Amino acid sequence: MVKAPLVLGAGGLDFNGGDILFQIAAFLVLLWLLKIYALKPLLNVMKQREDHIASEITSAEKRNAEAKQMIEEQQELLKKARAESQSLIENAKKLGEQQKSEIIQAARNESERLKESAKQEIVKEREQAVSALREQVASLSVLVASKVIEKELDEQAQEQLIQDYLKEIGESR
Repeated sequence: MVKAPLVLGAGGLDFNGGDILFQIAAFLVLLWLLKIYALKPLLNVMKQREDHIASEITSAEKRNAEAKQMIEEQQELLKKARAESQSLIENAKKLGEQQKSEIIQAARNESERLKESAKQEIVKEREQAVSALREQVASLSVLVASKVIEKELDEQAQEQLIQDYLKEIGESR
């Protein structure tokens, strides 16, 4: 008779309830230990991780909403700045046109004043020239008359005498 080697769990067809009961008890103790020392901390870590991820998502959504609001505010400020700069440019153009008109008007007024002053100066100079000419004519007349009185001349000699004096006055100028 050959004896079969001993194999674990190969007890044949015998039902060994004590071993099964012991294995079930050991399994339950192992499950209880795993639950206390491994599963609870693992579930706590996973719960913390879930809470952290949820708070990060909420925070990111809040920051995203704030960023969108800031972008809208910046765009509104940019629109206002553009409108203000356009207004400033328009005002500067209007002011430039107004100053241009004022300068042109001032130049025209100054031109008119200078023209009037020149006209008055011309009239004054003309009057002085006429007055000087009258004085010269008067002195010439007196001179001619004195010469005529000194010499009785015929008409031709008198004409020659006047022409000579006129030439003499013209050269003295």
